[in-house]
Amino acid sequence: MRALLKMVKIETKLFLRDAATVGFGVLFPTGLLLGLGAIPALRESSPETGGLRSIDIWAPTALVFGMVMIAVQHIPAVIATYRERGILRRLSTTPAHPRNILLAQMIVAFASVVVSAALMIFLAWAVLDIAPPERPLEFVVACIVGYAALLGLGMISAAVARTGSAANQVGTFLFVALMFFGGAFLPRVTMPDVLREVGEFIPPGLQALTAAWSAEAGEITATAGGQSFWLQIAIMAGIAVTTSALAAKLFRWE
Repeated sequence: MRALLKMVKIETKLFLRDAATVGFGVLFPTGLLLGLGAIPALRESSPETGGLRSIDIWAPTALVFGMVMIAVQHIPAVIATYRERGILRRLSTTPAHPRNILLAQMIVAFASVVVSAALMIFLAWAVLDIAPPERPLEFVVACIVGYAALLGLGMISAAVARTGSAANQVGTFLFVALMFFGGAFLPRVTMPDVLREVGEFIPPGLQALTAAWSAEAGEITATAGGQSFWLQIAIMAGIAVTTSALAAKLFRWE
């Protein structure tokens, strides 16, 4: 336990020194939401959306930016770089088992996601008058399970990528694909039903996050006959377990 705590402290310092990751993974979701909230048209309510503003519906998508960035780009790149430089191999000869460095990475990354989400939710409420999640317990469950599904995908990349550069390239591809289905490039309400339906099965399960944040927004973005909240959570949990098991089987320390 002492070795793990020491590793967490070291990884925290390294994380905070990485300005790009802190900027894009922790601060960018809030900055993006506040920037879009400065556009008057996005702050106008519409009868078509039940009186909600576009910025109210889009808020959960901003949150997903940080989750995806940390899980599929940051963690795999760091772990692959450690393997490339022989750090994992050298740690295996010391009392500090290399498993600790993986656990420390996950702990620090999860903490960064929590900070990013808390900061965004608070400033969204304080500056843009976006109500906090209506169902906080279900929202927390959706965040944790959705992030676990993302992390499973990221760990597969970390398991097979030989270099940090290769992991970063895979992470970029995953980031673009996941954010597309998450409605970052095309609002989910304007997507064809088939794309929205596919998105319900794509981590981190944005539809479940949206429904937990706002029941009205969840109804607007859901497809006819869409999956129930808990079924979506079960799907994300299944993806998390499956991808994590596959990553563990493929993982190499050298």
